[in-house]
Amino acid sequence: MPTVQPSALHPEYSALHPDYPVRTERLLLRPLTGDDVEELFAYRSLPAVCRYVPFEPMTRDVVVQRLATQWANTGLTDEGQALTLGVEVAATGRLIGDVVLFWRSRVHRGGEIGYVVHPDAAGQGFATEAARALLALGFDQLGLHRIVARVDERNEASARLARRLGMRQEARLVRSELLKGEWSTELDFAMLADEWAAYRDGRTPARP
Repeated sequence: MPTVQPSALHPEYSALHPDYPVRTERLLLRPLTGDDVEELFAYRSLPAVCRYVPFEPMTRDVVVQRLATQWANTGLTDEGQALTLGVEVAATGRLIGDVVLFWRSRVHRGGEIGYVVHPDAAGQGFATEAARALLALGFDQLGLHRIVARVDERNEASARLARRLGMRQEARLVRSELLKGEWSTELDFAMLADEWAAYRDGRTPARP
C-alpha cells in the first residue's frame, strides 16, 4: 500500500495537497514536468494506447501544451479539477505512465480515476499499483465518499484492472457513446469509502 496518511480535513475536507513523491512498493507518483515530454510522447502517441480513450494520439506539441495547462496542477482545491501524476519506476527512474484523479462533486464527495501505461510496462502490475495509490489519495486524503472508473467494454485489460482494485461493476451502458466513429459500450465501476477502508485494512468489504 502507498504511504499516505489520513487527512485531518476528513470528512470536512477542502483540498488535496500530497507530499511528493507518493511512494508505493515499486513506484513514485509525482507531478509531470517539462523533462517528461519525450517519455510521455513515447506512449501517448501510440494508436494502441489511445484506441479506447477520448484523446487521439498526441504530438509533442500537444504534450507540451498539456504540461502547461491540464497537467500543471499539483493538488486539488475544488470540484471540477483533475490531478494528473506521472508513474515512475523507483528502481530505474523511468516514466511508464500517468494516472488521473478527478474531483467530480464536493456536495456528493464524488471522484473518478483514470490510468494509462506504456505497453512495454503492461502486465507487471504497475497500473494496478498506481491506481491503488490514487484511491488512497481520494479516500484517505481528500475524504471522498465514492470513486468511479468508466471503461470501454472492449478494453478488457482496463476492466480487469478495476476489478483487481476491488471496484464493483455497477452498470453496462450498451452503445451509449459514439467514440471515434464507433458505438462504445461503457462499463461503470465504483468503490465506496467504507469498502476502501476494508480493502486497505485487509478485511472483506461488506457489499452494499
